[in-house]
Amino acid sequence: MKTTRVGLVTKEWPPQVYGGAGVHAVQLTEALRTLDGVSVDVHCFGGARDDGAIGYSTPASFADANPAVQAIATDLDIANNLQNVDIIHSHTWYANMAGHFGALLHGVPHVITAHSLEPLRPWKADQLGGGYQISSWAEKSAYESADAIIAVSDGMRADVLAAYPNVNPTKVVTIRNGVDVDRFKPIANPALLTELGITGRYAIFVGRITRQKGLAHLLRAWQNVPAEYGLVLAAGSPDEETIGNEVKALIEELQKTRPNVIWIPEMLPHEKLCALLTSADLFICPSIYEPLGIVNLEAMACETAVLATRVGGIPEVVSDGNTGKLVNYSGDGATLESDLSTAITELMNEPALLKQYGEAGRKRAAAEFGWPAVARATLALYQSLIK
Repeated sequence: MKTTRVGLVTKEWPPQVYGGAGVHAVQLTEALRTLDGVSVDVHCFGGARDDGAIGYSTPASFADANPAVQAIATDLDIANNLQNVDIIHSHTWYANMAGHFGALLHGVPHVITAHSLEPLRPWKADQLGGGYQISSWAEKSAYESADAIIAVSDGMRADVLAAYPNVNPTKVVTIRNGVDVDRFKPIANPALLTELGITGRYAIFVGRITRQKGLAHLLRAWQNVPAEYGLVLAAGSPDEETIGNEVKALIEELQKTRPNVIWIPEMLPHEKLCALLTSADLFICPSIYEPLGIVNLEAMACETAVLATRVGGIPEVVSDGNTGKLVNYSGDGATLESDLSTAITELMNEPALLKQYGEAGRKRAAAEFGWPAVARATLALYQSLIK
């Protein structure tokens, strides 16, 4: 059997994984490498690695450039080194141009996984300034030239086709994200709760501090949640100063009267994260934009009920009334905050229902979102494109 040689390009790679796209890239790579007839070379941002991945630093002459310009410069460096692969697979706009240029340079197909879309994240202009125009151009150019685009949900597929009408719909396929239920599983660790000062029943948020994740809406909603319920926030890595300061101020305001609001800004080791998810009564995902929401799968795998917004691909993960509850979001922040506080209060008042949701969530995650199936579907797509 001829080996399919894959060049996987990603901005995020351990230890610099801070979002769902990075988790996806790592776990997809691990799953692909378990299959016969496939090899994966990882090309990543962030400098040299000692784990077999090929790491690239920002070229020295671009050290002070806009982050979007730095990404393109790094992409050119990566593209030049993709000559010994049969197919290139890039993740997020940061890496898309490496895939695009590499495909043109070396005459191989380019597959993109759509984790998010720049036209649907206008707040990125706050982070990138004029670089947002560059990131938008890079993504559009790569998508319109790609041989195939993997959408992580049906909702994301619809978004791709709406954002980029020049993309041939037959090139866009849905292969949903997976979760490793052997890594994400219920773990009891009472000592950790004591160490962090967590007492009583609590809900938890896990994610980056970005406008996309809706954390500020959750914090405002929490002002109307009964004070007996705690809130644990595993939230860090603000993507721009304004949202970072806003979230910090909202947390500090809550903590003035609620000692059971606990903020953990640093990235937690995996076992501690699983333990916090396991002990929580409720996981909350208040995103205003979410192509799939891999973090919901991780919470479900830890047997935790989920309250999430009905946006993007989230309804394809969280089964409303079975593994948790969904609240609507139509662009009105005040309405979302009111609906969140009502739903949180109602759910926290029903611990038996939350336990039922949690048990159903783990079963759903294990049955429908395993990485082996994701890897097989991805390899089949690769092989259909290689001539």
